[in-house]
Amino acid sequence: MKAELLYRARTYFRDDAFAEAVLWKLPAPLKGSSHSFKYRLALVISDECVLRYDNEAGKGDHRHIGEREEPYEFVDPETLLADFSADVERMLE
Repeated sequence: MKAELLYRARTYFRDDAFAEAVLWKLPAPLKGSSHSFKYRLALVISDECVLRYDNEAGKGDHRHIGEREEPYEFVDPETLLADFSADVERMLE
């Protein structure tokens, strides 16, 4: 079984800001993750990624806020998208 694309969206907030979210269902968890999802979610402002959630193999679930990287506790895809949306709203205020 190959990875199945579950969600892909790009939302523009203004001329210089957009968010992109991509989520796949995998046949097995990535190394470092306890779930079978692969994701990348990003907020880009003025051509700079200022917020990113991802779970690259071996690193597990985490998010980047500016230059800072911190662990992220993945619960489910709905919570992931809600957490990301809340961070986007805060950063765009």
